Amino acid sequence: MTRIALLGLGHMGLPMAVNLVRAGHDVHGFDLVPAAIDAARAAGIPVASSGADAVVDAEVVITMFPAGRHVITAYSDELLAAAVPGTLFIESSTIAVDEARTAHEMAVAAGHRNVDAPVSGGVVGAENGTLAFMVGGSDDDFAAALPLLEAMGKRIVHCGGPGLGQAAKVCNNMILAVSQIAVAEAFVLGERLGLEHQALFDVVSQASGQCWSITTNCPVPGPVPTSPANRDYQPGFAGALMAKDLGLALQAIDQTGTDARMGRLAQQLYAAFAEGDGAARDFSGIITDIREGTV
Repeated sequence: MTRIALLGLGHMGLPMAVNLVRAGHDVHGFDLVPAAIDAARAAGIPVASSGADAVVDAEVVITMFPAGRHVITAYSDELLAAAVPGTLFIESSTIAVDEARTAHEMAVAAGHRNVDAPVSGGVVGAENGTLAFMVGGSDDDFAAALPLLEAMGKRIVHCGGPGLGQAAKVCNNMILAVSQIAVAEAFVLGERLGLEHQALFDVVSQASGQCWSITTNCPVPGPVPTSPANRDYQPGFAGALMAKDLGLALQAIDQTGTDARMGRLAQQLYAAFAEGDGAARDFSGIITDIREGTV
């Protein structure tokens, strides 16, 4: 049994905490949002009075925060100083590669260990314990984190040194965004050519256009009953989060001088989508804006 502090008990963090408890670990949480605290307590997760109180006796600290600035601030303000020397920090927020490397350097300078371990799989994956983790860090720190990640996820990949888990995540989500837009455009085109949704799905899901955006996140109601399109595009993975992740991708594109025109265009389209109702809808809901010509 490992004593774990999990900070950030939102839609992803809380089910991750629950799965760690189910695996036999001693988990204490913290969140700044009262509703998240109430939900955690209702799920049987003890909630500390502050982040520092949560980590003071922890062997492992897992953070799931909205943005990199929150990670850096929390590390510098209280977490690193409050933790016992040698604590393993697992940073599972989706943040910029350079922010992940800064967090790693801060943790090591304070006498701790650190891996970046962003996730893929959304709320459903968090609830079912089937997340994918992309991990950056040393071999030894990855080995220490692995049993805990396996309690929360189904696929765990060691991507290399510090920051490379975030690098893999930003590349993955750029692919996802581009493919979701392409699938949406294809379904709208099919509609205007007279194709039924099911017919197009039956072809593409078994042909060379097959991808996750078709077989799991199909953007039209019907063909995939569990897709967000069948529940009025309730996320899932919200448009605001995709826009945020593509902002990180754009930052990486600019820093590396990469000729990534599709990535840039996807960022522009999702930024527009997230300016309105799309912020709170599943990112596959961009099909409605494509259909209406508003992105």
